[in-house]
Amino acid sequence: MDLSRALGWLPSDQYRISPRAKPSALALWHDSEYLAALQRVEATGIATTDDRQRFGLGTPSNPVFAEMFRRPATGAGGSMLGAELLRNGGVVYNPAGGTHHGLPDRANGFCYLNDPVLAILMMQNYGLERIAYIDIDAHHCDGVEYAFASDPSVLCLSVHEENRWPFAGKLEDVGVGNVFNIPVPKGFNDTEMRAVLSDLIVPVVDGFKPDAIVLQCGADALTEDPLARLTLSNGAHRSVVAALNGMSPRYLVLGGGGYNPWSVGRCWTGVWAQLNNCALPERLPQKAEDILRAISWSGHRLSCNPSETLFTTLLDSPREGPVRPEIRTRISALRRRQRAVW
Repeated sequence: MDLSRALGWLPSDQYRISPRAKPSALALWHDSEYLAALQRVEATGIATTDDRQRFGLGTPSNPVFAEMFRRPATGAGGSMLGAELLRNGGVVYNPAGGTHHGLPDRANGFCYLNDPVLAILMMQNYGLERIAYIDIDAHHCDGVEYAFASDPSVLCLSVHEENRWPFAGKLEDVGVGNVFNIPVPKGFNDTEMRAVLSDLIVPVVDGFKPDAIVLQCGADALTEDPLARLTLSNGAHRSVVAALNGMSPRYLVLGGGGYNPWSVGRCWTGVWAQLNNCALPERLPQKAEDILRAISWSGHRLSCNPSETLFTTLLDSPREGPVRPEIRTRISALRRRQRAVW
C-alpha cells in the first residue's frame, strides 16, 4: 500500500479500511471453541499443551504473538468485506487475505483463519451459484479444498510445488469433479506458467462459467522466496491476474504466502497496477525506492545481499525456460478429466 501510494496509484476513493471480523462472523466456518481459544491465547500470551494439541496454537508453524487473533481477523474482515462489495459486480483486492491453510478448528501453516473460505461462503449466502477459486501460491490450498471438495458449485484449481508442505493437492484428487491440482516440479518457470495459464487455467475457468472468481496470488512462487524452489518472475503473476480479469462479473484478488519482503511488496504492488491498468515504470521514483530500502529483514542468506533491482524497479526480468514433459502430461490429464466430468 505504501508503494502504491508513493506511485500515485491508490487514491482515497479506491481504498477501504478493513473491518476486524467479529467471532460471530468468523463462526460462518470456524468452530466457536477454537475462536475462543485463539482470543484467549492472544490475551494471555500463553498456549497450553491442550491449545497446541487441539487447536495447533503455540507451535513453530503457528506461534503465539501479540495480535494473533486481531491481525488475521482483520485480514478476514477485508475478504468478507470484499465479498459484500462484489454483490453487484466489480473488482476488489485484499493483499492481507489469502490465508488458505486455516482449518475450521485449528491453525495451520501460519494461517489462524481462512479468509478465502469465509469470502466464498459469504458469496454463496448472497446467492452466487458458481464460484471459481484459483490459487498460484507455492503451497497447496489444503484448507480451501477441505471446505469445498464436496461442493460442486465451487471450482478449486491450485498450481503448487510438488513434494512441498502441506504435501497435499495430488494430481489425482478430484473431489466431486471440481478439484484440479497441478503439482509442479522445482524450477517451475515463466514459460511453464504461461502454458499452465493458457492450456489449463483459462479453459477450465471458462468452461465453469463462474459468477465470481477468487484468485490467491501468493508471492512465494517467486525465485527470491526462501521457502520454495520455484523460479517465477512477478510478471508471471501479473499475467495470471490479467488473464482472469473479465472472465467473471466479480473478481476478488487476495495475497497469500511470501517470505522475502522485497519480492512480496514489489509483486503485490504490481498486481494492483495490473488491476488498474497502470504502467510500471522502468525505474522507481525516489520516494518508492526509499520505501524498499527501508525494509529490514535478517536471519536468512537472501537478506544479506539483495539484488539492486529489488530496490529500484517493480519489474523482474523474465525467467523463461523449457516446458518440461511432466508439465505437459499433467495439463493433458486435467483437461481430459474436465471433458469427462463436465
